Amino acid sequence: MKTRADAPGPEVRGRDFLEFLYAWNLRAGIATPGVHRRIARWLMACEAAADNRLLLMAFRGCGKSTLVGLWCAWRLAVDPEIRIFVLAADHALAARMVATVRRIVERHPLCRHLLGGGETWAADRFSVRRRGAIREPSMLAQGIGGNVTGSRAELIVCDDVEVAGNCDTPGKREELRERLAECEFILTPGGTILFVGTPHCADSLYAPPEVEGAYLGSYRRLRVPLLDAAGRSAWPERFPREGVQAQRDRVGPLQFRRQMMLECAAAEAARLDPGLIVRYGEDLDYREANGRPVLSLLGRRLVSGGGFWDPAYGREGKGDSSVLAATFSDAEGNHYLHRLAYITQDPGAATDPATQQCQRVAALARELLLPVVRVETNGIGKFLPALLRREMARAGAACTVVEHASHRPKAERILGALDPALAARRLHAHEAVFRTAFPQEMAEWKPGTNGVRDDALDAVAGCLLAEPVRLPSLPPAARGASWRG
Repeated sequence: MKTRADAPGPEVRGRDFLEFLYAWNLRAGIATPGVHRRIARWLMACEAAADNRLLLMAFRGCGKSTLVGLWCAWRLAVDPEIRIFVLAADHALAARMVATVRRIVERHPLCRHLLGGGETWAADRFSVRRRGAIREPSMLAQGIGGNVTGSRAELIVCDDVEVAGNCDTPGKREELRERLAECEFILTPGGTILFVGTPHCADSLYAPPEVEGAYLGSYRRLRVPLLDAAGRSAWPERFPREGVQAQRDRVGPLQFRRQMMLECAAAEAARLDPGLIVRYGEDLDYREANGRPVLSLLGRRLVSGGGFWDPAYGREGKGDSSVLAATFSDAEGNHYLHRLAYITQDPGAATDPATQQCQRVAALARELLLPVVRVETNGIGKFLPALLRREMARAGAACTVVEHASHRPKAERILGALDPALAARRLHAHEAVFRTAFPQEMAEWKPGTNGVRDDALDAVAGCLLAEPVRLPSLPPAARGASWRG
């Protein structure tokens, strides 16, 4: 029979977690927001009802991991002999929560009786003052890929075990579930498992109970999206209406639905609407001012640009298309899709098809004053960069050729590039682009569907992903009169 440690100090006896939270925030000089009080009451209600399979879903930036860390510190203050195991997508993330709890134990006025254990006191594991000779530390961090065999715990916290990198394919999702099954062997009888996180895919660990085969369907859950049904913010002081809209524009509708609204939305739900593209008909304006070249469009000075070539050798209308996309960007973060060319070849010409295509790309690079052209080298494009450099020199194009190898899935690249740009209305396109097959590709595109044309989408995505993120510049703050006049 497990022996009890020294009883908690009289200042802890009879106090609940909400008081523990208030005391910590009061010491830090910060207020306790309503969303944190809601989560704290839910944790207390689950413990009172002896529910030991829990799922907490709250929007990104809510502070849920910090709040769960305080809850772990409170559990240690009430029962110093409890063993807590923190599991995360990687060891560094789990160790961060353990280090946070350790700092809380060191500084919280209601945790003084836990200090002085004389045992392990590291960043990823520590032991509080307790009576029993227990093998495991009071709190231990481990990544989902680590070896957890032999560990035991009364409380397991699975903090962000699902991330974008381990759930993007069915095989990875299956492997994640297999590793999480080990938690049932680590947990002592009557122990508690708490999952904390946000969905990253349609087949998420956190799928709602009504979904057939939901992994955590039997868990008692609390779901705290950023916006309620009436559009009110769960934390208006930190996430006001204007800030929420700006964030939706930056990350795109799909990621906003998943990370902020906690919906297990499928990628197919994020249809690319060509109606969100801003049209223009003006051409590039090249001038030299004070001996410096200036390239403008729509009266705005362009600060960067380039092309992305996704080559193919199939005949026109059959197989993949060879597409060159050329985009420019201004200092405000707007993107201009100025040219989209489907590179064709003449089977009856004396010149080989590869050289024909390189000559066409070099001519466009010279015409559009492109500083760089990236060539996708996956598959057939491996030897093309050297050939294209030769044709650039022959055409007199001052353009750098860069080899590019794509490692992310095509659908992920397209959504990651186009979805946020369309949502923020920062993607402009020349009228000539709308006379190509590009708008139809956008309207008909469905991720994961075979046989759907997406070569132009992939080329445009390559251009956008190569551009750095720029924030609009703000005027300098007024500082009063200056000695310089």
